[in-house]
Amino acid sequence: MNGSKIILPIIVLSQFCCTSLWFVGNGVMNDLITSYQLTDQALGHLTSAVQFGFILGTLCFAIFTIADRFSPSKVFFVSAILGATFNLGIVWEANTLTSILVFRFLTGFFLAGIYPVGMKIASDHFEKGLGKSLGYLVGALVVGTAFPHLLKDMTDIFPWKSVIIVVSVLATLGGGLMVFLVPDGPFRTSSLKFDSAAFFRVFQNRKFRSAAVGYFGHMWELYAFWAFVPILLKTYASEHPNVALNSSLLSFVIIGIGGIACVLSGYISQAVGVKRTASLSLLLSCFCCIVSPLAFLLESEYLFIAFLIFWGMVVIADSPLFSTLVAQNAPRESKGTALTIVNCIGFSITIISIQLLNGLQSFTNSNSIYMILAVGPILGLVVLSSKCSRV
Repeated sequence: MNGSKIILPIIVLSQFCCTSLWFVGNGVMNDLITSYQLTDQALGHLTSAVQFGFILGTLCFAIFTIADRFSPSKVFFVSAILGATFNLGIVWEANTLTSILVFRFLTGFFLAGIYPVGMKIASDHFEKGLGKSLGYLVGALVVGTAFPHLLKDMTDIFPWKSVIIVVSVLATLGGGLMVFLVPDGPFRTSSLKFDSAAFFRVFQNRKFRSAAVGYFGHMWELYAFWAFVPILLKTYASEHPNVALNSSLLSFVIIGIGGIACVLSGYISQAVGVKRTASLSLLLSCFCCIVSPLAFLLESEYLFIAFLIFWGMVVIADSPLFSTLVAQNAPRESKGTALTIVNCIGFSITIISIQLLNGLQSFTNSNSIYMILAVGPILGLVVLSSKCSRV
């Protein structure tokens, strides 16, 4: 068998298995609230705990240039095992909000050795057609992120704690597949020593900075939208009493459909260009943010769901493209560090937008609060369209 032909499918499968750790807390949120007497505000706090853990993890990985100094597949494997272990902590009978937050934080910390390192592995193997390859990879992240919602929809068949256990087993399997079946790529340039300056040096490149700012604008919207999809569905159902929605299954569809969008955007970018495709996706998701209050006025639940599905596609379709632009404009010897630090800053931004929505939701019942998510895409579009951003 030609090993090179199975490399991308294995990376994609491993990424799917491991990134299921990300939103598993959201997938069983109602059960956590009931089992551990948490408040409704726990959704925002637990999501932010994962994000904050990921931020600190990516910061440490970037400062110590872990993905460039050590075999990325081994880094991925160790991170998957530790992430899976801390995820299992959620089933501890004596949990409190504090202990669950700690477990989610630690899970997020080791996701820093999974998501950006997975992109680093892909870029080491696929220098040509990187946008298409990362489209599959980020698509796997999206489906992995949505997967716990699907498992939650099946909890009538088995207990919610089984969702946690299944996800940890999947993460362990994904880490094993990566370390045993994916060798270091032919385009990998190893950095043999600690280089603290690499953390800052990557931003000296103007093209890199422009791609990074576009990614930051995209991230302002993305995870806040994902975190609040169940809330969007719940709000619509409460305002239309005759409507009954399966929140868990619909959340899986709305988030998971973005995986297909990532793959499609990767192929489209080969025909019309990476930057142009990313900009179009960012523009469409910005439009969704702005018109979101009007969506709640739709009398047809099918139109409302269709709107959320469309939003779920365009909100993520640009993610692999921005990662492609970042990777292409980063020094080869510090590509892993560049991808990791951009992820670090991007996910820091997600905490602000998630907590802002969390606060606005407790302050007002207005559905206009989701318009605030348009700020990020607008900033990204301005930078990408400026004459100085020839990425």
